[in-house]
Amino acid sequence: MACVPFHMVSPFGHPCRHSPSPSSSSSFVTAATSRRLALFHLGAAIPQTQLFGAAASTLLKSDDVTKENATHWSTKDNRKMLHVVYRVADLDKTIKFYTQCLGMKVLRQRNIPEERYANAFLGYGPEHTHFVIELTYNYGVDNYNIGNAFGHFGIALNNVAKTVDLVKAKGGKVTSEPSPAKAFIEDPDGYTFELIERKGRISEPLCQVMLRVGDIDRSINFYQQCTKAIMGYGSEDESAVLELTYNYGITEYDKGNGYGQIAIGTDDVYKTAQVVKLFGGDIVLQPGPLPVINTKITACLDPDGWKS
Repeated sequence: MACVPFHMVSPFGHPCRHSPSPSSSSSFVTAATSRRLALFHLGAAIPQTQLFGAAASTLLKSDDVTKENATHWSTKDNRKMLHVVYRVADLDKTIKFYTQCLGMKVLRQRNIPEERYANAFLGYGPEHTHFVIELTYNYGVDNYNIGNAFGHFGIALNNVAKTVDLVKAKGGKVTSEPSPAKAFIEDPDGYTFELIERKGRISEPLCQVMLRVGDIDRSINFYQQCTKAIMGYGSEDESAVLELTYNYGITEYDKGNGYGQIAIGTDDVYKTAQVVKLFGGDIVLQPGPLPVINTKITACLDPDGWKS
């Protein structure tokens, strides 16, 4: 299993990359006119038999990897966007906001005092069928710099105005009123959520992660090729998507130290890592098994430094 921030990791029980990462040494700018691309539908379902205890696959020998055979392999790989990881200053306060205002459920929690952190998984359904949130609390850290590179999370709802009223009643911050079927709010740590109104049955309420990039053509090239290896595709109405935003003239952003990574499931972390490298990604954690937990992970950075 792999988890990609885009760290490639297994969907359940990977060790959280909890240590606050240093702020990016990039520039910071107000957003100008932007071009947004909801590029990737990342939600092909992965059977539980593939999520646990899958046998190690044979590596593609590095000398034999070509863009042609790598792309062919990636189209056969089962991929699912598993969860997004970020850091919060008060775990109980954030859980209360997400459950009472946004209707999420606590799926599981754990506390690791010997490593001085705790985390909680929240979402709208079981982890093996839904994209979920992993909140990380580091002991003694009471604030984080979100920076200006992270954009927002998207949540699909049947009634945006009703949710906005609930957020106000609970003391939440509404930064953009419904207009008419979209609104923006902030959670207790200042992370932005876009509320998107959709009628009928909503298969994947936690539907979007928006990140800003410095070169849209470079990012499109990387993700169009590499996401076949890392993420897979699915219907936007039924799967979480990655939305990349390019603001004209801005090539670098401050990533801060709050947002962490996205985890993605794959059949083979070894092959995935090789394909990522082939298409210009940076492997920051070599693929291999985790101690104790029956899974394998690798971690990579895209050309803008976003981790998977």
